[in-house]
Amino acid sequence: MITPRPATTRGHFDFGWLDTCHTFSFGDYHDPDQMQFRALRVLNEDRVQPGQGFGTHGHRDMEILTWVLEGALEHRDSLGTHGVIRPGEAQVMSAGTGIRHSEFNASNEEPVHFLQIWLLPEKPGLAPRYDQVTFPEADLQNRLRLIASPDGAEGSVKVFQDVRVFVARLEAGGEAQAVLDPGRFGFLQVARGSLMLNGQRLQAGDSARIEGEPHLTVHAESPSEVLLFDLA
Repeated sequence: MITPRPATTRGHFDFGWLDTCHTFSFGDYHDPDQMQFRALRVLNEDRVQPGQGFGTHGHRDMEILTWVLEGALEHRDSLGTHGVIRPGEAQVMSAGTGIRHSEFNASNEEPVHFLQIWLLPEKPGLAPRYDQVTFPEADLQNRLRLIASPDGAEGSVKVFQDVRVFVARLEAGGEAQAVLDPGRFGFLQVARGSLMLNGQRLQAGDSARIEGEPHLTVHAESPSEVLLFDLA
């Protein structure tokens, strides 16, 4: 069963410096029917204006994954990490016992557009850590490329949860397939473009919960970028 959710039903706030859409309940957006899906707790689509960002703040017991779609995001944290995340780079931060960080648009001229993803960790009290991996453009083209996993397989970033995250950038007419093992669940987020998921049309910002559907085919009607979560 595939259960689509249109982008227009997400929580949406425009603060001027930040335009944000929340797939799941977050901040001032609360929907008891949209609290999480399996271990996927937060999926926010953020657009931050030039030179603006999130000041230093803290997190605990959460696996935080960032995927930039356009622009560049500058990161600093209490571990002493300082870096810039660009399209094609997966960043993960295990908040664990506690970490403080800031995220700012690295440009004073162009906005940054990214997805912020929170996964519930396999257990509380993990040691905080940071990692960032760059994936060649060719690795993401017309295939579902593993970018995050519990074992760091295929050069993906490691997350402390039984979740595998894939990204595909599909040209118009491009197609990618995936198989969900018995007992696994899927969640697909369309980052941009227009596509068909097992015959159901999805647009940019739309998502779909996938249950009892072992074989998945994503067919792009226009140049598209998608994230697929394989969840326990």
